[in-house]
Amino acid sequence: MDILSELGPASYRQIETDSWQGMVHQHQQDFVAEEVPVVLVYNDKPHVVMLCTPVDLEDFAIGFSLTENIVHSVNDIRSVKTYQRSKGIEVRLSIPEHCSSQMADKGKNMTGRTGCGLCGATTLEQAIRPTRKVTEGLTLDAAHLSQAFHDLNARQPINQLTGAIHAAAWLDKTRGLVQVREDVGRHNALDKLIGSLAKANVDFSQGWLLVTSRASYEMVQKAASVGITLLAAISAPTALAINLAEQSGLTLIGFARGDRHVVYTHPHRLQH
Repeated sequence: MDILSELGPASYRQIETDSWQGMVHQHQQDFVAEEVPVVLVYNDKPHVVMLCTPVDLEDFAIGFSLTENIVHSVNDIRSVKTYQRSKGIEVRLSIPEHCSSQMADKGKNMTGRTGCGLCGATTLEQAIRPTRKVTEGLTLDAAHLSQAFHDLNARQPINQLTGAIHAAAWLDKTRGLVQVREDVGRHNALDKLIGSLAKANVDFSQGWLLVTSRASYEMVQKAASVGITLLAAISAPTALAINLAEQSGLTLIGFARGDRHVVYTHPHRLQH
């Protein structure tokens, strides 16, 4: 099956372009990533609008609900239903009333841009909130790190087609790369991954996370919030991300490219 048949049309659009290299001109077809507004509605009340790649949206809604502390467990989510609307997509979730009543302090009906990881927060306390301490978790052979990024390249079909997509990947020590989710937003890709793993009742302390982006604060916060103990990113971390990783006990690795990597916090989980 070719990549277009595998993906389907929801994640990309085919367009006509004029391409130039020096004085050489070509009129050709290109593929661009779709980016659509997705509104999350909890118990009939709109909560947040995010710009997403419109695939794996049930995973996204579950992961967002967990990492934003809207629910405490995947079992709190009674149903998830997705509806195509004229200007975007609506994802409606049913959750317990005690979870819904706590959402009044989390921001409401806020719009999240593609690069925004703190959308919906209306106060500093909501944006920079304490997170859980992770357990000891696993230890990882450094050789697995470079192999993982090599393997991930073949598991990013939307990015292969468009060149505009982030990926978040889950690996364990025995099977290697287990699950991958893609999105135009790095934090959306991570929420999709966490949602898919939560549905499968994965033990978050027994695997590790790989992302094709920088390691910003919200990536560390989302990982630690579900108990992930090791996060490796292809690009740089921010100072705030390093501080949170140190506080939460998470091993944070940046610039993981080829045989190179930089360990910023809790290096005891990586064996060289």
